[in-house]
Amino acid sequence: MSVNTFDPKQTTTLETPVKTITKQAETAKGTGHKIGFVSLGCPKNLVDSERILTQLRTEGYEVVPSYDDAELVIVNTCGFIDSAVEESLDTIGEALKENGKVLVTGCLGAKEDEIKEVHPNVLGITGPHAYQNVLEQVHQHVEKPKHNPFINLVPDQGIKLTPKHYAYLKISEGCNHRCSFCIIPSMRGDLVSRPIDEVLNEAKRLVAAGVKELLVISQDTSAYGVDTKNKTAFWDGMPVKTNFLSLCEQLGKLGVWVRLHYVYPYPHVDDAIPLMAQGKLLPYLDIPLQHASPRILKLMKRPGNIDRTIQRIQKWRETCPELVIRSTFIVGFPGETEEEFEELLAFLKQAKLDRVGCFKYSPVEGATANDLPDQISEEVKEERFHRFMQLQQEISEERLKTRVGKIYDILIDEVDEEGAIGRCFADAPEIDGLVYLNYETQLNPGDVVKAKIIASDEYDLWAETIN
Repeated sequence: MSVNTFDPKQTTTLETPVKTITKQAETAKGTGHKIGFVSLGCPKNLVDSERILTQLRTEGYEVVPSYDDAELVIVNTCGFIDSAVEESLDTIGEALKENGKVLVTGCLGAKEDEIKEVHPNVLGITGPHAYQNVLEQVHQHVEKPKHNPFINLVPDQGIKLTPKHYAYLKISEGCNHRCSFCIIPSMRGDLVSRPIDEVLNEAKRLVAAGVKELLVISQDTSAYGVDTKNKTAFWDGMPVKTNFLSLCEQLGKLGVWVRLHYVYPYPHVDDAIPLMAQGKLLPYLDIPLQHASPRILKLMKRPGNIDRTIQRIQKWRETCPELVIRSTFIVGFPGETEEEFEELLAFLKQAKLDRVGCFKYSPVEGATANDLPDQISEEVKEERFHRFMQLQQEISEERLKTRVGKIYDILIDEVDEEGAIGRCFADAPEIDGLVYLNYETQLNPGDVVKAKIIASDEYDLWAETIN
């Protein structure tokens, strides 16, 4: 999904609702130095957009919801897969046509020549998380306002593009892995962990501003602190090590939902499971497993001991029976045989993961997997995708039936004339299921209510509030 003040294009998952940035733009009060902004791609990109927008507002620029009103448009691009590149280039072209003055940043910005070849008239190009460079380019083309900080107030938590009750907390940039299907390290570089005191201070500000759910994100969350060798920092007057477990322990003290995304199943992840059993973290792990065949995982340059993964999952569930596991997989990877695809289906049957996303392999310019032999036809990819999703649908339906009759806290996301829609601990926003509370029109987004689950289907639940 794009976050776009002009013409939303909903294409990928785990993104903030488009209306959020539109509302933010409409309520911004600036000095007449008006900037348009379009954000594409994943939550990591969304956080980059929030930081750029926060700095723009801090300097007194006004963010506006139309091309016509903007003196300049910034497009924060995605370049992870070919369809994302195409969307980014199309969006840049649209902004040039409608406004004429466009700056480009984000992951696709790392491929400056590719952008210039299609759109030679863009004013400037920067890569991902190049916040200061973007601001410098803005200053070159739109005069920096005479800013009155007593009039142009920016909240302590900065400009957020998510609803007020949840926020993404990005803990690091880049990645040390070299997966053969991925070009993220070439765009965002190797792992660079944010100082833990900086992360915890941001989390504390968000909670103080009313955020009730923190979604921890990075390219590799469980590798947090590896690059700093677990450096000790000080937060709230106490020494805190920069590592995954210390971060989880400290976030678990804030009294809000803490949800972990993009967690590689390193052995030390085991140490976080007791925190989930104790209610300090949500019993939820988003683990990008990608496949179950050892040979295919080796070709992907991913960890390949799937039997050990099954054992770990079983151990985690013994420690924390409520644990929900989400994962993503790729079908149709070059060289994937029917037998290896069947290995993947067998893994699904054994692991019984709660939430699963599936992608058909798509070549990405610059990825080493492009050069592998035995590329799979689109027809076979499509057929395997449907078989995969059919099986996972059956597993999901079976897992959700076990929730009927149970009572959970439900975080409300939206309310309309038919009732309220929210999520329980098992559901991340935008990518997982929903909990429907029919006729509960008196609730408000951000409310947390206790409700009894009364029905389920393949992906969603229905519930009644408990008085």
